[in-house]
Amino acid sequence: MNGAQALIRTLVDAGVDVCFANPGTSEMHFVAALDDVPEMRGVLTLFEGVATGAADGWARMTGRPAATLLHLGPGMGNGLANLHNARRGRAPMLNVVGDHARSHKRLDAPLESDIDAVAGTFSTWVRRSLSPADVAADAADAVAAVATGGIATLILPADVSWEEGAAVADPRPGRPLPRVAPSVVDDVAAVVRADEPVVLLLGGDVMGEEGQLAAAQVAAGTGVRLMVETFPARSVRGAGLPDLHRLPYPPEMAMAALAGTRHLVLAGATAPVHFFGYPGVPGHPVPEDCTVHVLSAPGEDGTAALRALADVVAPDAKPEVAEFERPELPTGRLTPRTMAAVVGALLPEDAIVVDEALTSGAGLTEMTSAGPRHDWLALTGGAIGDGLPMALGAAVACPDRPVIGIQADGSAMYTISALWSYAREQADITTIICDNGSYKILEHELSRVGAANDGERARTLLDLGGPRLDFVGIAQGMGVPASRAATAEELADQLRQALAEPGPHLIVATLR
Repeated sequence: MNGAQALIRTLVDAGVDVCFANPGTSEMHFVAALDDVPEMRGVLTLFEGVATGAADGWARMTGRPAATLLHLGPGMGNGLANLHNARRGRAPMLNVVGDHARSHKRLDAPLESDIDAVAGTFSTWVRRSLSPADVAADAADAVAAVATGGIATLILPADVSWEEGAAVADPRPGRPLPRVAPSVVDDVAAVVRADEPVVLLLGGDVMGEEGQLAAAQVAAGTGVRLMVETFPARSVRGAGLPDLHRLPYPPEMAMAALAGTRHLVLAGATAPVHFFGYPGVPGHPVPEDCTVHVLSAPGEDGTAALRALADVVAPDAKPEVAEFERPELPTGRLTPRTMAAVVGALLPEDAIVVDEALTSGAGLTEMTSAGPRHDWLALTGGAIGDGLPMALGAAVACPDRPVIGIQADGSAMYTISALWSYAREQADITTIICDNGSYKILEHELSRVGAANDGERARTLLDLGGPRLDFVGIAQGMGVPASRAATAEELADQLRQALAEPGPHLIVATLR
C-alpha cells in the first residue's frame, strides 16, 4: 500500500469522507488513490478558495472535519482567505497540502515555498509526513487534533504518496469539549443577580437550540439582556427560539447597543472589538466602566455552562420565544428591505441560509427571525468571498435541505467559479445576487475613516460598472439556470420556482 492509499483509508475510517480539491502534479497519487477508497467523495473546485470555503461550510453543518487537497504553497495561498474565515469560526478542517518529493526540495524548483511557515499562520496543528510509514498515523493525529474545532494542515511530499510501505492507522479518540468549572458558574451567577445592567453575549457553540433556550431562561429569570456576536459561525433560528439581536457591525451602533452596560458576560464569544480602527473612535464598543466576565470561552462547553447557570439563577423561569410569523409579500421595486421580506415570506422549512449580503442585508435577520426553523451561516472572519463556497459545502453536507445564499455582487466575483461546482454536483442551492453595482460597503468605509473627498478617481475603485457585471450570463455559462428580478413580485415568482426545482439556480436581484 502506498502512502496516499493509507492516508485516504485512515481519513475515511476516522470519519473524514469528503475532500474538496484543486489538485496539481504533486497530488496525483492522492487523486489516483480515490479509486482505491471509494468511500471518500472528491469534489472538484476550480479555485482553492472555493475548496477551503466549501470545507468550512461542510464542517459548520456536520460538526466533523472536511478535507481539502491543495497544490503546494501557491495553492494553499489561494485558499488562505477562507482558511482565515474557518479559523475565526473554529470550523474543524484538515488540509492535505502536496509538496515536492523529498529529493526535489533542495533544487529550489519554481513552485518551492515555505509551506510549513505559512500554514502555521492559520493552523492549530501542522505536520509534515517524512515517510510512507508515518503518513497514516499523522493523518489520524490530525483528525483527532481538530475534532472539536481548528485547522490541521498535513504536508504530503509527493514521494511519500507514491512509495510503498504504508499501513492504515486506527482512529485516535478526540478530546471532548472542556467543561466550565462550577466556581466560574457561581461567580457569573453573582454578577447576573446583582442589581446592575448585564448583557449576556452569545456565540460559538451556544448558538444551537439548547444553548439559546438556556440563555433565554437566564434572561427570563434575571432580566439580563441577551445579545449575539456580530457574525456567529452557525445559528439555529426561527419560531420557538428566542429572538436574539446581533451586536451591530458599525462602531457607533455597536457602542450604542452596549451603552450603560456594567457587566458583559461572554458565553462562547470573545470580547467584541471593532473590525477596524477609526479616527477618534475607541477600538472596542465595551463601555469604560463595564467589567467583562467569561462564562465560557470558545472551545469550552458553553451550552453546559449556560444550563448550569440557568439552574442556579432561574430554575423555574420559562424562556421567552418567538411565535411563528412571516412578513407579507411586498410589491414594487426591489430594495434591500423588500428583498428581505420576500426571502422571509417564502423561506422553506429546514433551510440553510448562507449570508454574505453585506450592506444589502438590511432586514434579513429581522424578516426571518420568527419564520420556519432554519440554520444561518455568517461570514466569521470578514474575508469576503466565502458565501458561494460555503453554500456549496453546506449543500454537499446536507443534500436533503434547501440552501439559500444571499450574496453581495462584489464579493461574489472573488469565488464565482463555485457556480461551476454547483452545476457539476447538482447542489440544491438557490443564490440571490444582491446587484447594487458597487462595493457599497467600501463606500461606507471611505466615509467612516474620513477619507471621502468625492473624487472621481476614488469613486472608480468602488464602482462595479463599465462594464456592468452580467451575472445571468456568467451563471448560465457555468451551467446554472439564472434569471433577473427588478421588482418584489418578480423575485417572489422566481424564488418560488427555484425552490420547487432540484439543483442550482441563481437570481439577480437588481437593488436600487
